[in-house]
Amino acid sequence: MTGEPAPYPTAPEMSDAHEQPSTRSRIKDGVIEIVTTVGLAIILYLIITTFIVQTFRVEQTSMQNTLQSGQHLLIDKLTPRFDDYSRGDIIVFHPNGATDETPYIKRVIGVGGDQVRIADGRVFINGVMLDEEAYTYPAPGQNEPTVAKGGGSEWTVPEGQLFVLGDHRQRSTDSRNPAVGLVDTDYVVGRALLRFFPLDTLGIIEVPSYPELAAAG
Repeated sequence: MTGEPAPYPTAPEMSDAHEQPSTRSRIKDGVIEIVTTVGLAIILYLIITTFIVQTFRVEQTSMQNTLQSGQHLLIDKLTPRFDDYSRGDIIVFHPNGATDETPYIKRVIGVGGDQVRIADGRVFINGVMLDEEAYTYPAPGQNEPTVAKGGGSEWTVPEGQLFVLGDHRQRSTDSRNPAVGLVDTDYVVGRALLRFFPLDTLGIIEVPSYPELAAAG
């Protein structure tokens, strides 16, 4: 014995392979993170477009000059669940529930319980002539008249249905046409809320108030 204390045993050195995760593990973690993020984004997108809002591109001229072909709209799908559609709303709907066809976009003119009549180029609701100069297509000299078509000139709108017209009355296939007729609210996608593209057309879509109906009521 030398009288010197025995040295403490030392722990074996760890190799570099145990100090850092392997490249394969880092790649696997990265792939899992990407897949999770994409999956959550898809779920969130589906929830938003199913229950809250949806985009829509105008493809026809039936809503001129309020809306122009090629404009993009934000469609409100949430508030109609607790707030009924009103006269003046611009809605997107599937005619006769044909969800496999391009949806239509028109303006609500009559709601459940209304008596709609077209006469002398004007629209009457419950006997009161509507003031539509703010949005109907401006033909030379005066706004374009509203003319009845093959579906007759008078309609009674049941509860749960809507009478709709395009703002460009002479180029619109709408409730005047038997092929479209009255629109069941179950077939409505939502109401147009915002015009967002092209950017120079950005703005909230205004809804007329029809004070003449309020005064008569």
